Amino acid sequence: MRSVYLLFLSIWMNFGWTQSSPRILNQDFEKKLQTLLSHDVPEISCEELHHTYDEFILLDTREWKEYSVSHLKNAKWVGYQSFDMGILKSLPKSAKIVCYCSVGYRSERIAKRLIASGYTNVYNLYGSIFEWINRGYLVYDTSAHEVRQVHGYNKKWSRWVSNKQFYAVY
Repeated sequence: MRSVYLLFLSIWMNFGWTQSSPRILNQDFEKKLQTLLSHDVPEISCEELHHTYDEFILLDTREWKEYSVSHLKNAKWVGYQSFDMGILKSLPKSAKIVCYCSVGYRSERIAKRLIASGYTNVYNLYGSIFEWINRGYLVYDTSAHEVRQVHGYNKKWSRWVSNKQFYAVY
């Protein structure tokens, strides 16, 4: 019996079946997201997206002034207040889509609308662009230049930008 246990332990260790890194680096931000989001659409972590980036179409659900400060590479701006399903009519319903905003609240709502409209592979980026930059991943301006800033939405929400290599603007 002991040898079976050791074999199982060895397999577990060799194949990386150990606990992965947390989805959110700042545990206070994690607690906020747990109360803010409904978690009723599939979620993808920033780390997971970073490793599979080219498999997805990214939709930025923030307002234009936020998107123009910085966004994820090749993300398509769709907005929130002005969101119109018609701008996605060329996307197949089976397209792999990740929606994001500042923290995930607005993108979760847009993701729900996509799912209700028949899109089958839609995800909300958990922690959204704030967690993305907190992990040190790159963002770009509308000229496709790498930048170190993000629109903080407002002073209250920008406190969740904790990576000192980035700064929030309004």
